Amino acid sequence: MADEMILNTAEEGAVTSQNFIHEFITEDLAEGGRCEGMQVHTRFPPEPNGYLHIGHCKALIIDFGSAEKFGGICNLRMDDTNPAKEDTEFVDAIQEDIHWLGFDWGDRFYYGSDYFEKTYELAVGLIKKGLAYVCELTPEQFKEYRGDIGTPARSPWRDRPIEESLDLFERMRKGEFPEGSKTLRAKIDLASGNFNMRDPVIYRIRYIHHHRQGDKWCIFPMYDFAHPIQDALEGITHSLCSLEYEDHRPLYDWVINNTDVPSKPRQIEFARLGINYTVMSKRKLRKLVEEGYVSGWNDPRMPTLCGLRRRGYTPAAIRDFCDRIGVAKNPSTVEYGFLEHCLREDLNESARRVMAVLRPIPLTITNYPEGQSETFEVENNPNRPEDGTREVTFSRHLFIEADDFMQEPIPKYKRLFPNGPECRLKGAYLITCTGCVTDEAGNVTEILATYDPESKGGNPADGRKVKGATIHWVDAATAIDAEVRLYDNLFADPDPDGGDKDFLDCLNPASLEVLTGCKLEASLANTDPADRFQFMRLGYFCADSVDSTPEHPVFNRAVSLKDGFKTK
Repeated sequence: MADEMILNTAEEGAVTSQNFIHEFITEDLAEGGRCEGMQVHTRFPPEPNGYLHIGHCKALIIDFGSAEKFGGICNLRMDDTNPAKEDTEFVDAIQEDIHWLGFDWGDRFYYGSDYFEKTYELAVGLIKKGLAYVCELTPEQFKEYRGDIGTPARSPWRDRPIEESLDLFERMRKGEFPEGSKTLRAKIDLASGNFNMRDPVIYRIRYIHHHRQGDKWCIFPMYDFAHPIQDALEGITHSLCSLEYEDHRPLYDWVINNTDVPSKPRQIEFARLGINYTVMSKRKLRKLVEEGYVSGWNDPRMPTLCGLRRRGYTPAAIRDFCDRIGVAKNPSTVEYGFLEHCLREDLNESARRVMAVLRPIPLTITNYPEGQSETFEVENNPNRPEDGTREVTFSRHLFIEADDFMQEPIPKYKRLFPNGPECRLKGAYLITCTGCVTDEAGNVTEILATYDPESKGGNPADGRKVKGATIHWVDAATAIDAEVRLYDNLFADPDPDGGDKDFLDCLNPASLEVLTGCKLEASLANTDPADRFQFMRLGYFCADSVDSTPEHPVFNRAVSLKDGFKTK
C-alpha cells in the first residue's frame, strides 16, 4: 500500500507506527518546522445530529491516537453550528461511545456554538478589511451567477461599500431581514478554478431554535468559516479531517490567514472508511430509524457504535480493525468480513466457552438412572487457563441441537442416528443412539441413546477411537429458557449506495432471525451484557443490553464461528 501504512498498537493501546499523517506531524515538530517546540493538539468535531458509526470511529481513532502518539492532547468539540437537527441525546451518546472505545478528552469539551460571538466579531473584521460583503442574490441567482470553469462567478454586490455591509450585517443579526434574503460572503476570487474560493458564503440567515443558544442568534456561520476559527481559538496544531475537505483546504487557510486568530492550525486530509454491505450516511441511517426499518440507532444491525456494542462487538476489536486497515490518502472499501475477523480474533482469546442449544430436541439417556445427576468441571477458555473452570450438571434428560440427529442419515453423516457410531457428548460421556420417539405426523419428539459409564469426561477407558462427532448439550433439569437473535448483514447488496439504487431496495429480509425456546446452561443466568461468550459450535454471543431480563434472557449473536475472510 503506497499511501497506507498499518497502525500497530503497543500493549497500552498507544499508536506506535508511522503513517503519512504522522510523517507530516513529525516534520512540523522538527527543528525549523511550523510546530517546533509546540505540543501536538488535535480535535474530534462530530456533528450532534446522529449517533457515531464505524466510519466516525476511524476518524476519532486517528484524532485521539495521533495526539496520544506524540504526547499531545485531543479536544472533543460538538459541531453545532447548524442547529437544524441537533439534539442533546446525540451529544450524550457521542461522549458515551468515545469513552467506551477507551479515549478521553479531560476537561477539553467544547461546542462550536461557544464561539458564535467571537466568530461574528471576526466576520466584522473581514468586512472592515474589505474582505467580506453582504450579498443579496437569491438562491436562484446564486446558481445563475455561479459561472463554470471558463466563466467567472458574478455578484452585483461585491463592491458594496464597507460601511453599508457593516450596517446590513448588524441588522441581519438583529433579525430585520427575511430568511434567505441576504448572506455574508468572503471576497476572494470569483474566477478561481476552485469553486470553494469563488466568494463563498460565510454567514446565512436562519430563524431556527438552537439547542443551546435558544433564539439568541438568527444568523449562523457556515462550517467552512466557523471550523478553522474554532480550531485556531482552541490552539489546535493539526486539524485532521476526511478527504472531501481537501478542496476546502485553501479556504481553511484563507480564513486562518485573514482573520485575527491566535494560531495557525494545519489541515491534513485522509480517506474515509468505506465498508461493503452497509451505508454510513447519517441521513440514510436516520431514515432507517425514523421510518422503522430498524428498531433504533442501537439496532444491532446498524453500523453505529451503540449498535455494534449491543450486538457484542468489543472496543478492542473495533480499535484493532481501524488500526489494521491503516490511514490512506485514497478512498477504498473494506470487506465487512474483516471487521468480523477482528472480532473473532479478540473473542477467541477473551470469551468464555459455554454450551447452548438454539433449536432443542430432548435426548434421553435410557441407561442413566432416573433422578440421578452429577457435575463436570469444564474449562472456561482453553486460551486462558487463568479463567479457571465451572461446573455443569448432567442427568438422564438433556437437550441437543435438532440438526445433530437424523432418523435416516445422509452419506458420511457422523452425528446421531439409530444404531449409528458412538458420539461424544462434550466433556461428559460417549453415547450411542438407539432410536427415537415420533408423533402421529412422524416428527421426531425425543431421541433415545445409551451411554458408556466408563467414558466419563468423553474419553473411553479402553482408548478406542470414536468415529462419531462431538456434540454439545445442556442438562434439561438446570437449563434456562432464552430468546436468541441471529443477525446478518442489514443489506443484501455489497454496494447499497452504488449507482442509481435506492438503498432501501437493498435491505436484507433475512438480516434478523429470532429463536425462542432456546436452552442455555445454567451459568448464563443473570448475565452482564458486557460479558461475551462463545456458544460452542454456534458463534459468539452476549446478553442484549436493552431487552434481556432475568425473567426473559435475550442473547444476540455477535458473529458466527466460521471466518470467511482470508488473510495473507
